[in-house]
Amino acid sequence: MHSHYVGRFAPSPTGPLHFGSLVSALASYLDAKANKGTWLLRIEDVDETRCKSSYTQAIIECLSSYQLISDQPIILQSQRTHLYQAYLDRLIKQNLAFPCNCTRQTLNAMQGKHLNVCDSNIEQPHSWRLVIQEGLFQCIDPIQGNLHFSLNRLTTCPVLKRKDELFSYQLAVVIDDNKQGITHIVRGADLLDTTDTQLYLYHLFGWPPPSMAHIPLILDPNKQKISKQNHACALPYGNLSVLKAALSYLHIPDTGSQTIQETLEHALIHWSFTPLKNQKTLDIHEKHAYLAHQNTV
Repeated sequence: MHSHYVGRFAPSPTGPLHFGSLVSALASYLDAKANKGTWLLRIEDVDETRCKSSYTQAIIECLSSYQLISDQPIILQSQRTHLYQAYLDRLIKQNLAFPCNCTRQTLNAMQGKHLNVCDSNIEQPHSWRLVIQEGLFQCIDPIQGNLHFSLNRLTTCPVLKRKDELFSYQLAVVIDDNKQGITHIVRGADLLDTTDTQLYLYHLFGWPPPSMAHIPLILDPNKQKISKQNHACALPYGNLSVLKAALSYLHIPDTGSQTIQETLEHALIHWSFTPLKNQKTLDIHEKHAYLAHQNTV
């Protein structure tokens, strides 16, 4: 048990909550509560071109209908840009970030990669990119095992702030997790590809990274990740069958509970990372109530 445990679920409001998001929310919630910790909800709306306040409200209401309620006031990234700028300025002063005037067309010539500091200036439209230094980072994931991430001269320099003045997910998520005291992150395996940059940023800021666990992705019958990009159906509010279907992907058996509260209490008793170990994807079962719901909309 971790008496200091602070976990979080941090959706982006680019659409309504879907089944895959519910599975991730449940995994982070159950792990926090099983460790007698605090569970936070953060809205990652830093990309204001894609996020909508109506989706923010819908996500909060939908989670509440499944009794997944933040233990502290909900933070919106769109209200924290001053904080991100302060830490970007810190990297700039340390020569760890550089301006970039490169366009998508120029990057196409390098297969989309930006491997070195470029000859750019701040007098023209520019983004800010992170200087990549060689390094090896390790993450002991209780689901995926012992993970190693290597940064080298072939690693692209990620964008920290775009030309349109919007901050990147990579910078914002690291700052917010540190400032909120997040000690444990449970999220989907699709975010494994972001882990190397995040561990590198923790290193540059001198912050200890949180423990990270990556749950298997849920694939639809077409073997595609259930996501907004793949037109995942919006979740119904407070649907017991949908909740039980989501919990089944976390290997929590149904014991005939009749309410959402009873179902969550039962899930806490049976919660464990062990059945999920070394899996990156899980196929959805066609008989689940969620798919039946999809077919009616």
